[in-house]
Amino acid sequence: MPGTIYSSAEIQELERNAFAAGVNNEELMRKAGAGVAGKILAEERSPGVCIVFAGKGNNGGDAFVAALHLHAAGWQIRVRLLAPVDALSPTAAKPWHDLAPKALLQPEPITSLPPQTRVILLDGILGVGARAPLHGDAQHLVGELNRLRERFSARVYAIDIPTGVTDEAVDKGSVRADVTLTITFPKTALVRDDATDFVGRIDVVDLPELVQRADPEAARHRPLVSVPENLRELAPLRHFESHKGNYGRVGIVAGSRDYPGAARLCATAAARAGAGLIYLYVLPEAHPLMAVSLPPEIIIKTVETYASVVHERLDAVGLGPGLGHERGTELLDLIQNFPGPMVVDADGLNLIARERLDPRSLAHPRLFTPHPGEMARLWPTEGKTRAEIVQEYVREMPVTLLLKGARTVIGQSGKALAYNSTGTAGQATGGSGDVLTGVCTALLGRKLTPYDAARLGAWLCGRASELAIGEQSEESMLPTDTIAFLGCAYQDLRGQRR
Repeated sequence: MPGTIYSSAEIQELERNAFAAGVNNEELMRKAGAGVAGKILAEERSPGVCIVFAGKGNNGGDAFVAALHLHAAGWQIRVRLLAPVDALSPTAAKPWHDLAPKALLQPEPITSLPPQTRVILLDGILGVGARAPLHGDAQHLVGELNRLRERFSARVYAIDIPTGVTDEAVDKGSVRADVTLTITFPKTALVRDDATDFVGRIDVVDLPELVQRADPEAARHRPLVSVPENLRELAPLRHFESHKGNYGRVGIVAGSRDYPGAARLCATAAARAGAGLIYLYVLPEAHPLMAVSLPPEIIIKTVETYASVVHERLDAVGLGPGLGHERGTELLDLIQNFPGPMVVDADGLNLIARERLDPRSLAHPRLFTPHPGEMARLWPTEGKTRAEIVQEYVREMPVTLLLKGARTVIGQSGKALAYNSTGTAGQATGGSGDVLTGVCTALLGRKLTPYDAARLGAWLCGRASELAIGEQSEESMLPTDTIAFLGCAYQDLRGQRR
């Protein structure tokens, strides 16, 4: 499956087998470099200066090929080499000789650039065969790259894997990439907990010559990274002859007098994610606040008790954001007895932890979406990796678990552990989780399984937030901006966005 995670050693073995079968290494490098450039050009709105940091092997060769394509698109190319030109490997030397007349080779560290210059940095220093820790010239070159990133607010693209990040360890001075453009398959190192801040967003550059040589049966239950290629079928185009009933009647149980915004974010996100009908269930005292703040597409229904929502004709429910700590008995009744699928978040999860509700008593599909603090109240987490926490929990509990974070992890018994590939630090603000709950609820209402709704929902929210950064900054971005760009994220998923 696309996005399946392999170790660096397994990828190297795959490459050796391909070369032994007649695949041309130089041709593969040119395809990889072209793929890297294509991904960068899809992200960058206009050309500027690309500073290439390159090693002497295949990773450097990929960077040279990518730089050739960027130059053709109008980018100025500067190059910092790890080793002298005459030390380049034969496969890297060929694209270098093509690039050299079009690039400025910088023999000394770069300390200045013309004012108002847009800069991106391309990390092609070391690839999957490298070992941590960094030392010598590699350590100095990586340090220079990271300093330029900070000084010029430059976006860093790492080819295949950030230099200094390996399956076995992560050097504390590794390249700090904003996007890692990994070749063929994601690598084990990219989803290490201690690598997240160096890896950034993960995107996959497809090389069919290698992908087709992987064993699909062996990959079936391996961990995977959620990418468009393994999510697209979950969001098919609508039939022209459609009506609102085709896309789910969803209920949102969220918000209170103190937190009306949580309900608005959650319900609006459900609408933007494609739910056919959205009902917000509120208590009488909260109704006036909700009525003046909600968009007209949301139907507000006042209930005397949350337990009555059990009897509503709904395809899915999202519960928890902004509910506060009252009405616990009613909410527990709803969590336990609603006969359809449900997303449980925020105060719903805190209620489960406080009342020690055993999820094994739940007879219907439930998707739990805790952040790390909420997870720690549900399950012992100290000293464990995020993957271990998720795997342990779903091994014992019959729920789907989405553990939020910079690298969201999703698990369900019998399913491959899934890592989300999208997102931005702009999501680190109150309300982002409410948006995710609404999106996942809408997807459940459209008959996706909780596992698939979690994978697709996390990807959509992360990608929408990335696209919103084009209009905002990480500091200024709000959850409402994520909602506004959900449509663009759907288009991006399908390859429709231009």
